[in-house]
Amino acid sequence: MSLSRIRLESLHNKVMTAEEAAQLIQDGMVVGSSGFTKAGDSKVVLPALAERAKKENVKITLMTGASLGHDTDGKLAEAGALKKRMPFQVDRILRNKINAGEVLFIDQHLSEAAELLHNKNLPPVDIAVLEVAYIDRDGSFVPTTSVGNSLTFASLAKQVILEVNMAVSEDVYGLHDIYQAEDYPHRNVIPIVAPWNKIGRKTIPLDPNKVVGIVFTDIKDSPADIAAPDEKTSNIAKHILEFFENEVKLGHLTDRLLPLQAGIGKVANAVLTGFKDSNFYDLTMFSEVLQDSTFDLIDSGKLSFASASSVTVSQECYDRVFGNLAKYRDKFVLRPQNISNTPGLIRRLGIIAINTAIEFDIYGNVNSTHISGSKIMNGIGGSGDFARNAYLSIFVTQAASKENKISHVLPMVSHVDHTEHDVDILVTDIGLADLRGLAPRERAQNIIDNCVHPDYREELQSYFDRACARGGHTPHLLEEAFSWHMRLAETGSMKK
Repeated sequence: MSLSRIRLESLHNKVMTAEEAAQLIQDGMVVGSSGFTKAGDSKVVLPALAERAKKENVKITLMTGASLGHDTDGKLAEAGALKKRMPFQVDRILRNKINAGEVLFIDQHLSEAAELLHNKNLPPVDIAVLEVAYIDRDGSFVPTTSVGNSLTFASLAKQVILEVNMAVSEDVYGLHDIYQAEDYPHRNVIPIVAPWNKIGRKTIPLDPNKVVGIVFTDIKDSPADIAAPDEKTSNIAKHILEFFENEVKLGHLTDRLLPLQAGIGKVANAVLTGFKDSNFYDLTMFSEVLQDSTFDLIDSGKLSFASASSVTVSQECYDRVFGNLAKYRDKFVLRPQNISNTPGLIRRLGIIAINTAIEFDIYGNVNSTHISGSKIMNGIGGSGDFARNAYLSIFVTQAASKENKISHVLPMVSHVDHTEHDVDILVTDIGLADLRGLAPRERAQNIIDNCVHPDYREELQSYFDRACARGGHTPHLLEEAFSWHMRLAETGSMKK
């Protein structure tokens, strides 16, 4: 513990243990927590609440930026401490509780959670738990490895608990661009016209009178699970890079492309990694999360600047970046997620969005959240923010999985997150379908020809041909549309 990290002396008497801070959270409260894809989350107070919930009845509604690290969501769920959760999660235990109906889950576009709070369309936040690098003399604080919804929670919560993380250097000051748009109907233009524009302040303002507890920690973020590119992800990356190269030849793009956004995970990492050996240069990113591949591209000289809301990387990359901030601090910026994901900026900057699908159908509708139509996987995250507004909306997935027993290209998706109207390009390890300017029947044939695993192409073609014979603008055989999902449930395979 170092009180030098609390530069406002009147707050020194607020220091307490994590267990004491957890006692301030009462049954039925709405709790806002920092944290965005494992970065900058509560390391000790929420876990202490989970321990408390094992012994007494305390259930909360928990709002965050996105997912939490260190199995915190799972600990809270297993202890019965969660009544409702939003807007995103990735934890297996919590996922099972949600699908069993034991925890209510609001799967929210990440750009909208803060907006709903500001517009009073959600219950007010009773108490916020926010990780900080240090507290400044005016009571404002410097966030750590994410911003997420911390600005909104600090502004709107009735009370605030601060976790001062000693494992994060105070040198992170200056990495953040903290900007809050005005409330309606007086909202002004957000003056960002390039990813590197900084328009806000370096700290998050906070009324010191709201602070009811300060806890010290020295725990690093949970490291990201990074998988090396495999044959399928490498093929997906190859198809996308070839597509970009052709767009350059056609004069639609330059070798600098446009700002990139990529969802989190091994496919996104593989796609971005593929740029290292490409002819593209001076690339930029305007995304939600910066992963290992972002900093690999910076190190290779291919990427000049990246904007996001969090840094979620492996332990090696974390040490490389935050142990050498002088090298990287002018190469990236972290913003509130209702800025990093705001639709107007995505449209203005002409973002090329690359996100992951669980499955898509022959007309281009994408399911990115549910297994077999009813069981939530993680959530929509920011993919909808980007897909609807991007210059190019690209979705990727493997053509088939589980020894090819599951096709990820189907007659009809079992759940729709992104309609065909918001999808420009679909890519599997088999190939790429450019859907721009195509009518539904043209889209279907393009997808069947280019994206479907060979084991399923003949049957999918038969479905489409017979549907066309029946007629319709978007031909379907409703009695067969979900037969592949039903076959999987009954036999363990989609194959006939």
